[in-house]
Amino acid sequence: MLRIHFTSEDLVRVRVASAPDPLWEITCSLHRLQTSRGRWAYADWYRETRTTLSGTPLGVAVRRLLVPMLPRARYLPDFLTPHEAADGLDRGLAAVVDTPPVRVAHEIRLLDRLTGAPDWAPRLVERETREELAKLLRAYHDAVIAPHESRVAVGVAGERALRARDALDNGLDAMLRGLSPAVRWQPPVLYVDYVEDRDLYLAGRGLRLIPSYFCWQSPISMADDTLRPILVYPVHGLRAIAPDVPPDASLAALLGRTRAAALRSLALGATTSELARFLGVSVPTATRHTTVLRDAGLVISQRRHNAVLHTLTPLGAAMLRATSRQAPQDPLAPGVT
Repeated sequence: MLRIHFTSEDLVRVRVASAPDPLWEITCSLHRLQTSRGRWAYADWYRETRTTLSGTPLGVAVRRLLVPMLPRARYLPDFLTPHEAADGLDRGLAAVVDTPPVRVAHEIRLLDRLTGAPDWAPRLVERETREELAKLLRAYHDAVIAPHESRVAVGVAGERALRARDALDNGLDAMLRGLSPAVRWQPPVLYVDYVEDRDLYLAGRGLRLIPSYFCWQSPISMADDTLRPILVYPVHGLRAIAPDVPPDASLAALLGRTRAAALRSLALGATTSELARFLGVSVPTATRHTTVLRDAGLVISQRRHNAVLHTLTPLGAAMLRATSRQAPQDPLAPGVT
């Protein structure tokens, strides 16, 4: 059990990640390859990944190098999931390479003691070895994560929207209570089902919540309590909508295939840029679609800082419910039970 202790100062410093964290998605996806637990939820991705990696040099490197360094176990080296990855894969990998050798050596010793480190791991104190590891992480991401980025982004954006609505409608207390079946909020402590028994005292630092598409059931935190506190938790209770899954036929007949897909993707809220990525169109094209939907009374658009957030109106939500009543739920969607 992980017990995260909040102060009143921490409660006003809870944040939800605005986008998928690429290094945590890499880490959690590697965990999906190491167990059959929850495989049904990622069956399409798993089959495609096995095909992509099977019999290739990348597949061998993943098995011999990445899996031993990021095992599905009680301990993971924190330097492989730096907070800089919140700003994208490039920043995250640069932080991995720039990790001080003293810290790398310490975390490798911990890995060896708690889980078992590969015999080559001590060489990671050398910058050149970390650069090679960063190249491998990028190659893995490009091969098995990037082709599914739209699905990952929509899942994380939807989870973020749900947390925001919980907070706006019922306060932070409701947001924390609704995080995950593996999380229980009993103020001032957040109880998390965990691989080991430990306490994390936030002490005014706040907590950054990181929804992850490839995280399955069990949340993850940093091992070193002195680092910025985070909690990686699974996108749950959402129907993951892949770009190649057609919208309900009746809705498509009414609005057109693309606008029907747009309406469905806005069910949990999305910015114009997020919608464009999901639909595979330019931002101006996505803007035209939202304009038509807004003029029809199906969508409301609100400017938030440098972005425009689109959500459904009651009419839009009612239309989506009416045309989805007989639509089968995607059995491969994470969180569907």
